[in-house]
Amino acid sequence: MKFRGVGAVPKASADSLLPAQPSARLQPAEAADTLAGFLVERINGSTEEYRRCQNAAQQRLDACGSPHAGTTVHLEGALQMPARALLPPDEEGYARLRRLDTSLRMIEAAFPQVSTDVELCRLTCLMLEGAWRSRALVPPREEEQTAACACPLCRQLPTPPARTLGDYRWRQSAGRPLAEKTWPYRRELDSVLTGGWSWTRQMNDLERDLGHRHRFEDDILVFHEYKRVIDTIDTARLTQHVEDRLAESFSTNSARALVSGLFAAHKRSVDEYWLRQHHAGDVVLPQTNPLGQSTYSALQVLDCLFWHVAPDTELWQEENLASLLLCRVIDDMADVRADALTGEISNFWLADMPTHTKAFYAACAIALVKYGCMPEAHRPMWNTWLMTTTIVWMGLTGRHALWFDGITQGLPPAQGCSLCDLRPNPCTGILTHGTTLTIAPRPSAPALSTRTAELSARCRAQFPRTWPLFDAELHAFEALHGPWHGNTDSTWEILRRTYIAAVEASGTAPSTDRARQVQQDAGVVGSERFHALHDPETGREDTALLAYMFACAHPHFLWNATGHRPTGVTGDWLDG
Repeated sequence: MKFRGVGAVPKASADSLLPAQPSARLQPAEAADTLAGFLVERINGSTEEYRRCQNAAQQRLDACGSPHAGTTVHLEGALQMPARALLPPDEEGYARLRRLDTSLRMIEAAFPQVSTDVELCRLTCLMLEGAWRSRALVPPREEEQTAACACPLCRQLPTPPARTLGDYRWRQSAGRPLAEKTWPYRRELDSVLTGGWSWTRQMNDLERDLGHRHRFEDDILVFHEYKRVIDTIDTARLTQHVEDRLAESFSTNSARALVSGLFAAHKRSVDEYWLRQHHAGDVVLPQTNPLGQSTYSALQVLDCLFWHVAPDTELWQEENLASLLLCRVIDDMADVRADALTGEISNFWLADMPTHTKAFYAACAIALVKYGCMPEAHRPMWNTWLMTTTIVWMGLTGRHALWFDGITQGLPPAQGCSLCDLRPNPCTGILTHGTTLTIAPRPSAPALSTRTAELSARCRAQFPRTWPLFDAELHAFEALHGPWHGNTDSTWEILRRTYIAAVEASGTAPSTDRARQVQQDAGVVGSERFHALHDPETGREDTALLAYMFACAHPHFLWNATGHRPTGVTGDWLDG
C-alpha cells in the first residue's frame, strides 16, 4: 500500500482525525499504520556519497587485518511490521487532541513549510492516546512462549539484576551543575544533561554551520523535554521570545520548534493523565505496553526527529533516521526501569518487544557507535555525532545505569566475544529493508599513536591489573579511528573515574555500594570535565574515544545495563 507524502495531503486531512461523529473517527491503530506509511514514503535511500565513504571506511578497516566473512545476523525493517489493535481515546483524550489540533492548524496556516511535521505530530499523538488507554484497560497479553534463541547475540544476554524501589532513589535526573560554564548566560543549560543539546549541535556545526549552535529553539527543547528543570526557566519569557523571533525572522526550524514543543507538551499531558488515574486507583497500569516493534520505532524516531533537526536535504535520509532511532533505543534500554518509575512515557514502551529484537537493537547501537568512531562517518551527513554524543553524556550525567547495572563480579572472557567482534555498521535499513550485522574477528592497530600511548602508560603505572584490557581496547579503537589527537589529561581523568573504575570494581567482591560510588562519581567528573568536550581542536577526538570506551569496550558495561526484561520491583512500579 502506498501513502502520499504529507505535502500532498489536502487541508481537510486534519478534520479526518477528529470529525463530529465519533464512529467516523480515525482509530489509533489506523493512525499508527498511516504514520508508518508516511515514514516509509518519505525515507530516502542511502546516497552515493554516503556509500562511498562507508566503503572507504571498510577498506581501511580491512587493511588493519585480514578480512573475514564472519557470522551475520539479520533483522527485518521495523516499519514493515503491522500495528497492534488499540482502543480509541476517551473523551478527555479527544479533548486533548482537539486542543492540539487547534494549535497545529495555527502553525500550519502561518508556516505551511512544516505541514509534514504537523501531520506527523497529529498522527503520533492520536496513536499515543490509544496506546495509553489500551495499556490501562486491555488485559496484558500473555507472554509468548518461544524457544530460546541461539543467535550469537542472545547467547550473550546479561541477566538483569533484581531491583527494588530503593535502588532508584539515589539517581540524579537533571544532571549536576557544570564546574565551568559552557553557556555562562544560560542557567538551564549549565549541566551535562541539558547542555548536551547545544554540545551535539556544536559538534555537527564545526564544518557546516547551519546556525543551530546558539539558536533560541534550544530553550523550547530544554523546557519541554526536561520538565524537572522548570524552576530555572521563565516560561512566559520563553514564549514571548519565540513569538517575537518568529515574527522577525522566519526559519523552518523555528516553526519546527513550536511543533516539537506541542508534541512534547501533549505527550506529557497524556502521560500525567493516566498516571493520575493510576494513583487514584481508577485504573491499574501494568508493566507492559501495547506497542509493537513498528509503532515503538515510529514513536522513537519522531520523538528524536523533533529534537535533532537535520538540514532539509538530509532530514529523511536512512542514515539520519537510523541514528535517531538507535540513540533513543539505547537511552530506553539503559534506563527503562528507572524512568518507568517516574512515568516517563518514552521508556516503558520497549518492555514488550521480543527479547531477540531488543538484543539486536542494542547490538546495532554498539555497531553504530563503532561506525561513528571512524572519521569517514562524519563527512557526508550533518547529524552524525548524535549517537556518540548521546553515549558520552549518558556516561557523564550520573543519570543512567551505565556503570551501576553494568558491574558484575568477574570479567567475561574477551576471546571470542561476539560484541567485541561486531563490525562497525551505520544500520541504515533498520526502519525499512532491514539490517544485517556482521560478527568477525576485530582488527587491531599494530602500534599506538603518541597520545594514546600516554593513556596506556598512565594506566599501566596506576592500574596494572586493568592495563592489559585497557591497552587492547585502545589498539582496537585506533584501528577504527586512526591516530588519536585528543586531550590526554582530561580524557584520562574521565576514563580513570568511569571505565577503569568500573573494571577495577568488577575484579573485587560484589558490592552495590561500590557500584553506586562509581556511578555517582561518573556524574561528578562529568560536571568537572564536560567543558573540555566543547574544545574545537580536541573535543571531537575526546568524544570519539569516550564513546568507544563507554559503549564498545570489553566488558561492555553498556550491554550489561540494557535491561532486556523489566524486573518486577517491590511496591508500585510507577510510584516514583
